[in-house]
Amino acid sequence: MKAYCGHIIYTPTSLAFEILPKGYVVVNDRGIIQGVYASDKYPYGNEIEVVDLGNQLLIPAMNDLHVHAPQFANMGIAMDVPLLLWLNKYTFPEEAKFADIEYARTIYTQFVDELVKQGTMRAAVFATIHTPATLLLADLFHQKGIGAHIGLVAMDRNSPDNLCNSVDEAIEGTNELLAHTKNYPLVNAIITPRFVPSCSPQMLRALSKQAKDRHLSIQSHLCETTNEINWVMELEPEALSYADVYHRYGLLTHDTLMAHCVYPSDIDMGLLQQTGTTIVHCPTSNCNLASGIAPIRRLLEAGIPVTLGSDVAAGHDLSMFQVMQSAIQMSKLNSAIHKRQVSALSLSEVFYMATKLGGSFFGKVGSFEVGYEFDALVIDNDSPMHDSIYNSDTLYTRLERFVYHGNVYQIKKRYCQGKEILIK
Repeated sequence: MKAYCGHIIYTPTSLAFEILPKGYVVVNDRGIIQGVYASDKYPYGNEIEVVDLGNQLLIPAMNDLHVHAPQFANMGIAMDVPLLLWLNKYTFPEEAKFADIEYARTIYTQFVDELVKQGTMRAAVFATIHTPATLLLADLFHQKGIGAHIGLVAMDRNSPDNLCNSVDEAIEGTNELLAHTKNYPLVNAIITPRFVPSCSPQMLRALSKQAKDRHLSIQSHLCETTNEINWVMELEPEALSYADVYHRYGLLTHDTLMAHCVYPSDIDMGLLQQTGTTIVHCPTSNCNLASGIAPIRRLLEAGIPVTLGSDVAAGHDLSMFQVMQSAIQMSKLNSAIHKRQVSALSLSEVFYMATKLGGSFFGKVGSFEVGYEFDALVIDNDSPMHDSIYNSDTLYTRLERFVYHGNVYQIKKRYCQGKEILIK
């Protein structure tokens, strides 16, 4: 076993931070947390090795629940048009390049390296329709030692010919990915219909069956823009709402991630609540594509789980700290629009979304509690004004400053399942 001694900050619940100045996290040889102790309650003395982090913060690592790996080269550009035009003008041409395995190797290697640099140790990832490139992406995650649910994207209608796969190709590609990752403990496949406009009823039905038969999670997009919703209702006129399309095909489950949900109807809300589907809030993306402000407080008050995603490349940065910052800012705008009748999100709420709740999709991940895997970041953002003050208020301020003003150079160490993950 090993004990990590530092200023510990985490969120057992979304309501408040647990802050332990110069506390201890004890981790066993399998990377599982055995105990968390205040400085005056530490029971081990000199019995086990202590890693003294000095005046640095020790926080859970980040979890990105919605990101498009093949869009990494477009990160920070192409923000001049709304969603549907953006897909055709910028995104689909870029994703078509992943038929070239060497191009895929270049971009995916950079993508995984940048995830680690930004402090993200687990991610739910969209790949493309290309099976060889998707297997390569799984290899890169495994080699780096971080976790992922990776989706071979399914698209068989309303898409460029070079980005369409048949139902059989989509099913077989995911089966290949499952076989390929069977000995990768932190990497798994996830069923990935891109969204309803790009997937025929036959595709949605087959993917639902595969998810059920192979016990797989599901990820897709929901209610991102009004134009998208109108298109879905034209394609599926018998459906009562956008979410009802997924529900009719058995794709809304407690293991489903639906990104965005900017414009949920009452019917959508009821189905999400009924099925336990998790929403992935992507505020930077919603802002960049002018999609709108998602009603996160309304979702939370309905008991619908909400996590966070960078949504690169519609989101312009892989930093989940920037996503947290944006989520708070967007919620403040929403509160102002509704004349303060809707409360804004707090720092503890968005931190919880990015750590414990997001991590729950990968197991017992995202918190410093007994039985959880030790995914952690060591943050050094001290300044002379702090001197040697170790009280909770000061440490909270340091975390807040890092979320709003930090950088990757202040992340001094990164751990996934107890193993230190190095950056280049």
